[in-house]
Amino acid sequence: MMVTGDIHPAFESLAIKPRAHLTETVTLLQPMTNLTEQIGGAALFVKRDDLLPLAMGGNKVRQLEYYFGEALAAKADTVLITGAVQSNFVRLAAAAARKLKMHCHVQLEERVANDSREYRHSGNVLLDRLLGATIHSFADGEDEAGADANLEQIAEELRGEGKTPYVIHLGVGHPPVGSLGYVDAAIEIVAQLESSCLDISRIVVASGSGATHTGLLFGLRLLNVDIPVTGVCVRRDATQQRSRISSHARGIAQLLGCDNPVADSDILLDDRFLAPGYGKAGAAARQAIQMAAHHEALLVDPVYTAKALAGAIDIAKDDANGRILFIHTGGTPAVFGYADAMLEACVDE
Repeated sequence: MMVTGDIHPAFESLAIKPRAHLTETVTLLQPMTNLTEQIGGAALFVKRDDLLPLAMGGNKVRQLEYYFGEALAAKADTVLITGAVQSNFVRLAAAAARKLKMHCHVQLEERVANDSREYRHSGNVLLDRLLGATIHSFADGEDEAGADANLEQIAEELRGEGKTPYVIHLGVGHPPVGSLGYVDAAIEIVAQLESSCLDISRIVVASGSGATHTGLLFGLRLLNVDIPVTGVCVRRDATQQRSRISSHARGIAQLLGCDNPVADSDILLDDRFLAPGYGKAGAAARQAIQMAAHHEALLVDPVYTAKALAGAIDIAKDDANGRILFIHTGGTPAVFGYADAMLEACVDE
């Protein structure tokens, strides 16, 4: 696979965006030989963004570099973010804040009906507390605009105390700054594929907030790389998610001052593994957890990566000659926060 044509000038715009360098790591791109043999279909590979070196890693490290770049440029001393109780984004924002000598206020939304001790006190919640984040609660887990508005209210209170806050907005309608991390990651992935002479036929990634999915797709198309990218829905159905990805793509184009290279036909979504809903693992996701652990010693979480891997496995079964790249976006602490779901996947071979 070769990148065709000159490098798009949008990458020059990306290079001058404020960025807090939280990692210099190029994550591994590895074959999943054992899992491939077990499935008997397409060859499976994994991009190990779960190994990014900040507080147990994950894709949000790449996204946070650009959010914190803006925060530092604004001379902020405090960062605010909202997310689910077991949010990986929240945990890594708290970690990045500590790394950059800033304070962090996190707002935990009630997205999942789970009152277990593990969900409330272990996993990402434990790490939030260990990292010293100030924790707030938000009762409605399906009100993005309300969650962002509540963060703004907290930020206003902090201004009254003499603080300089920066709010990380995750709802549609705000610039998708974090997506820039995966526009940049597209360069890394393409370089790895070219250096290893690996011709990938499809990339599969979890599609939740949509920032990773859209940023990667946008970056590949800027590079004139036409590998299909399938987003496996983990929070919304395909119809709702399509609108979100399309909006993010337009937002990235505005951020980089370029035309949007993402066509409607590029937005590929699979919501067959979404049920029984966000933060809940269905049978296919539980099987993916078990298969990844047993055959690759790879840990995937029931919220994001198990569903995405289930999608990758399903595609691989129907494409004997393909080569599928699964983007492992992390979520390792959620293995402990969702202990009940993980135990359900502990099936003897």
